[in-house]
Amino acid sequence: MSWKNINQRSLADALQVDHAALRELDEVESLIDWSSIERILSGIHNKSRGEQAWPPLLMFKALLLQSWYNLSDPQLEKQLARDLLFRRFVGLSLSESVPDHSTLWRFRNNPEVVALQDRLFNEINDQLIAQGLLIKQGEISIVDASVIQAQRNRPKRNAAGKSTQDPEAGHNTKVGSDGTLKRTYGYKAHINVDEDGFIKATELTPGNVHDSRCFTELLSGNESVVFADSAYASRATDQWLKRRGIGNGVLERAYRNTPLTRSQKASNKKKSYYRCGVERVFGILKCHYGLGKARHLGKARNKIRLVLCSLAYNIKRGATLQREMACL
Repeated sequence: MSWKNINQRSLADALQVDHAALRELDEVESLIDWSSIERILSGIHNKSRGEQAWPPLLMFKALLLQSWYNLSDPQLEKQLARDLLFRRFVGLSLSESVPDHSTLWRFRNNPEVVALQDRLFNEINDQLIAQGLLIKQGEISIVDASVIQAQRNRPKRNAAGKSTQDPEAGHNTKVGSDGTLKRTYGYKAHINVDEDGFIKATELTPGNVHDSRCFTELLSGNESVVFADSAYASRATDQWLKRRGIGNGVLERAYRNTPLTRSQKASNKKKSYYRCGVERVFGILKCHYGLGKARHLGKARNKIRLVLCSLAYNIKRGATLQREMACL
């Protein structure tokens, strides 16, 4: 199937009144070289036979809007139909119809798109590096994990007597700040961010997987120093960092009958000053991008959502940092 031609503008577009609200995403539009993204997606739906499909770049931009505005697929379809800002960003004429929610769902979970998720994520980060926004030399990594509640998390049974919980999720038990045990059934998002708040790597596991299991997978091995909380503290972690000449910023852990010394507490306080940056990133992803709860069933579908939210966050973070640098 070939792609639909959406480049032509109608009379309705010419009569549209300009307003500042329609240019809110212009800095995002100018930040990224979208032709590079289009080349990566060029093999999708690009066949000589079959009904014409929506251009993959339009669909990819629509998924970015979905992440930024925390929309479900039906909500995204409605916004594309009635919001001029959304149409302007994805390049839809006022005379064009919009992709329906099932089309958006199928595109996001298309095996061809899923296979390209890491390449798309790296392309966005490479462009941010080329513009001097994401620092690569002497990089600092801050690693942490946070629990995402499963879409179906309650232990209910259907008419056949089978559990309706997401079978690929897992139970997580954590001691809260008030000292009580908090149990969550879901997934665990593992991320690596730098000191400026850019996400450099992601991973998704069932909620019962320990944080430290993904520690080395999230790192490049070229960091100058790595910060993490005490859940990552172990002899294996210390040896892995030492062999590569990476500074150890992992918080010291207290053990039974072996409390932290005064010097260890002082060291942890200094490390926490840098480590807390990852908490702000998780706060944004959960409060503004809706990552506090899974939207789909299964690890693979929730993993692609995590990657899309992460690269969408990085684009917005890059635009914000670029604007701040222009004001200096």
